[in-house]
Amino acid sequence: MLQLNYIRENRDKVIERLGVKNFKEIGLVDEIIHLDEQRRKIQSESDAVSAEANSSAKKIGELMRQGKKEEAEAVKSQSSGYKEQVKHLTDELAIVEQDLNAKIVQLPNLPHTSVPVGVSADDNEVVLEHGTIPTLAEDAVSHWDLLTKYGIVDLELGVKVTGAGFPVYKGKGARLQRALINFFLDEAAKVGYEEVQVPIMVNEASAFATGQLPDKEGQMYHVTHDDLYLIPTAEVPVTNIYRDVIVKEEQFPIRHCAYTPCFRREAGSYGAHVRGLNRLHQFDKVETVQIVHPDQSYTALEEMSTYVQSLLQKLELPYRVLRLCGGDMSFTAALTYDLEVFSAAQKRWLEVSSVSNFETYQSNRLKVRFKNQEGKMQLAHTLNGSALALPRIVASLLENNQTDKGIKIPKVLVPYTGFEYID
Repeated sequence: MLQLNYIRENRDKVIERLGVKNFKEIGLVDEIIHLDEQRRKIQSESDAVSAEANSSAKKIGELMRQGKKEEAEAVKSQSSGYKEQVKHLTDELAIVEQDLNAKIVQLPNLPHTSVPVGVSADDNEVVLEHGTIPTLAEDAVSHWDLLTKYGIVDLELGVKVTGAGFPVYKGKGARLQRALINFFLDEAAKVGYEEVQVPIMVNEASAFATGQLPDKEGQMYHVTHDDLYLIPTAEVPVTNIYRDVIVKEEQFPIRHCAYTPCFRREAGSYGAHVRGLNRLHQFDKVETVQIVHPDQSYTALEEMSTYVQSLLQKLELPYRVLRLCGGDMSFTAALTYDLEVFSAAQKRWLEVSSVSNFETYQSNRLKVRFKNQEGKMQLAHTLNGSALALPRIVASLLENNQTDKGIKIPKVLVPYTGFEYID
């Protein structure tokens, strides 16, 4: 969440940047500032009364030691109301702080100055394109037909076992999944990401700390009896490793990768654009997370984007990089690059990765801090990136590489799959 002192000291800038994200409840900013003024006033009054109470207690003790019992009793009588005053102010402060916290978490992160103004995906900025879009034979088909043709993914069996959006991978389809996961993890290790294996359910505190709550509760599966949430991405448990941790400056950059299944309800998603593997309720993903010094976070963001691009290049997939506009960004991000691959049979771009810098928005909730060179406590910056999400990668690999002999596997994956074609 945003830092309270920053909101207080930069009201106009906060309002201007929230406008770039098309945030409508701008009045919350002044409500938060007003509540903060109330909070500080009550705290000041409470501190003053507590100081008077402490002073009186010392005076009473001194008079009693001097044997001046009557004078001590007189002071005691005069100060009898201090305890009740402190309790009243403490109760009042708790109400104001609760209201303040409830409002401040409703503010999204402020977008970086480079974020383009816009209201939807149509306004995103194309940063670069790479690769050649393949020309397919006239009889080429979309990946959902290829899944059936080669018997590698059974969507209907998934419906039987669980429901729509929970596919069953079979034979070479299952081996391709495993190959991609291992390839992505091995590549991440080569560039310095430490692999971690994390739970696929998190508690409410973890979901709040990375910004899934209260913004995305409708998208997450909730295990109500235990009050746990199935993770929408490994970003949540991995980043929460550092919740309430004071890290050492020399530890930066902290870099982790993790493979997990991911779960998203995707309520209200229908139509051809979600057909086949395009949008699932359960899918596999390798995630990268960095916790860095604030001075280095945008360098780290560019590095993460370049790294994801290197994976797509090795998979021989044409791709483009988009800088998301304010209206298409997530609640928590300050700047996001989306990476999309071209799916030749569908003739459209498919998002396969988002790489985001959250600056201090997550770390303020996480309370992940470090002591800077001046010895002052400072919030770290957090970043994450999909590297990569599998379903649309598989969809594009199938569509772009269909031949008379079957689906040709990219050379870099053959050592992992053990086969050159799906046939």
